Amino acid sequence: MKRIINTNDAPKALATYSQAIEINGMLFISGQIAIDPGTGKLVEGGIHEQTQQVMKNIGAILKEAGYEFKDVIKTTCILSDMNNYSAMNTIYGSFYPVNAPSRAAFAALGLPMGALVEIETVACLDVTRNV
Repeated sequence: MKRIINTNDAPKALATYSQAIEINGMLFISGQIAIDPGTGKLVEGGIHEQTQQVMKNIGAILKEAGYEFKDVIKTTCILSDMNNYSAMNTIYGSFYPVNAPSRAAFAALGLPMGALVEIETVACLDVTRNV
């Protein structure tokens, strides 16, 4: 059965989409940008601060759905500029110290609200249960 996931600890959707959808033990989190859910505004600072907020938003959605970062199996990182890749990767990597998920990363022009990074996430409860 499909379950819609919403939490006030992550930004509200900017358009017609859900923060996340869970189905058959898998969680699909929509692309998150560095919006502070308390203010509804993009956090100040550069790629480090934005990546930290994106990961915080993802963590809030994971928690609301009953998942953890260790359950993440795939991410897609979208950057406004590939020159920010290394800095983004440093912060991102701190959330996955072992057994990092598979990932794609690329640049795209015009992320919402002028964001520097957007990350979408897929998690699966079955991944770590027998490890």
